[in-house]
Amino acid sequence: MLFRQLEYFVAVAREKHFARAADACYVSQPALSIAIAKLERELNVTLINRGRNFEGLTPEGERLVVWAKRIIAEHDAFKSEVAVMQSGVTGTLRLGTGPTVSTTTGLPVAAFCAMHPLARVKVCSRLSSAELVRQLRDFELDAAIAHFGPDDREGLEMLPLYEEQYVLLVSGEQLVPPAPTITWAEAAQLPLALLTPDMRFRQFIDNAFESSGVTATPQVETDSVASLCAHVSTGAWASVVPHTWLSAMPVTGGTRAVRLVEPNARAQISVAIHAATPGSVVARAFLNVVAGLSLDEVFVSERPDPAAGPDAAEGLRGKQLVDVRGTG
Repeated sequence: MLFRQLEYFVAVAREKHFARAADACYVSQPALSIAIAKLERELNVTLINRGRNFEGLTPEGERLVVWAKRIIAEHDAFKSEVAVMQSGVTGTLRLGTGPTVSTTTGLPVAAFCAMHPLARVKVCSRLSSAELVRQLRDFELDAAIAHFGPDDREGLEMLPLYEEQYVLLVSGEQLVPPAPTITWAEAAQLPLALLTPDMRFRQFIDNAFESSGVTATPQVETDSVASLCAHVSTGAWASVVPHTWLSAMPVTGGTRAVRLVEPNARAQISVAIHAATPGSVVARAFLNVVAGLSLDEVFVSERPDPAAGPDAAEGLRGKQLVDVRGTG
C-alpha cells in the first residue's frame, strides 16, 4: 500500500467525482483510477460503488476513509515536526470560526504570529458550529474558536478562551432613549435585525429572551455580520451582538451599545483542536499560545461602559494590542 493511494482515495471520497479528485491531486484521471483499483486489490475489498459515475463508498470504503484521513494527518504532522526541529514552527494554521466570533480572532492570531513569525494563518469565518466540529474531526481544520456544546467534545481537546456577554446595538435615540442598560423583555419589543436561527449565537440569545418570558420576532434576519451592522446604522433596527464587538468594531457616529440585563446572559467561547497525539504541530503551538492569553480580562474587566461612547472602545482596542503582544 502506497501513501499516495490513500491520498487519491480520500480525494475521491471528498470530491465524489473522479475527474475533480484527479485535478485536486494533480494527476490524470486514469492514473488515479489505476491507483485506487490497485489499493482495492491489495485489501481484497471494493471501496467505491461504481456505475457510469461515482456512486458512493462501500461500507469498507467508509471505514477506510476514516483511517486514511488519520494516516494523512499524522504524516503531515510528522513532516511539520521535522520542520520545527530544523527552523521553528512553519506551515499554515487552518483556523475556523463562526461569524460572530470572527471579530475576536485577531488577538490570538496576533499572539501566535508574534511567537511563530514563519507560520501563516488561514481563517475560515463563515462556518456553523456543527461544520467546525466536523472539519476538526476530519482533519480539515487545525483549530477552531466557537461556542461548543457538550456533544461537541468527543475526539476534541478544548480550552476556554473567554466568556461572551451581550449588548443591544442601536443607532440614534429614536428606538431607545439614552440609558446604560435595557432588559431583554424591553429589547424584544423593538424592531430587531438578528442573525439567522441556524447560528448557535442566535440560539443563545433566543434562550435569553425566553428566560425573561418573551419571544423575539426579528423583522430582519441575516447570516452576515456586516449586513447586521449596516441595518442597525440606518436607525430603523436594533440588534443583539457580543460585547467583544465593541473592541474589534468600535461604535461610531450615532451608533451605541446598551448593556442587556435581566438576565445577565453569558456563553463560553473556547478554542478546540483534534485530540489525536501528537497531532498537528501548528494546532498544538496555537493552543499553547492561546493558553497564555487572558482574554476575559481584556474583554470583560477592561471593557468600556457601553454608555461611554466610541472613544472608550477605541482606547480599549489599543490596550488589547499592547496586552496581547506583551504575552508573547
